[in-house]
Amino acid sequence: MDHIIIGVDTHKSNHIAVAIKGQGARLGIMTIPTNRQGYRDLRVWAARFCKIKAFGIEGTGSYCAALSRDLVVKGHTVLDVMRPNRQLRYLQGKSDSLDAESAARSVLNGQASALAATNRII
Repeated sequence: MDHIIIGVDTHKSNHIAVAIKGQGARLGIMTIPTNRQGYRDLRVWAARFCKIKAFGIEGTGSYCAALSRDLVVKGHTVLDVMRPNRQLRYLQGKSDSLDAESAARSVLNGQASALAATNRII
């Protein structure tokens, strides 16, 4: 069965998510508010595509801690993704959707393999 990976770029008041297929094709983008309804909307949106392999999230210990906890409680795998290199981001241009896609691709290519701290606590 095919699967998808969701990458999330985190911010204080909203998060940007990008879904990619297991083969790497980009499926869609979504912006959610940082509240329970936003987290639910993200899960519903992601489930429309296919079976979810994992969520790759930038900053699981800061702005995204609540989302990470919510996803883990709902049975999802959440991987902590390192923020992109600042020099590389400067050269390629800054974009929240590109950062979210990069987070998903980090999971896809195995660079992000550390479980978010919330996976280990619950």
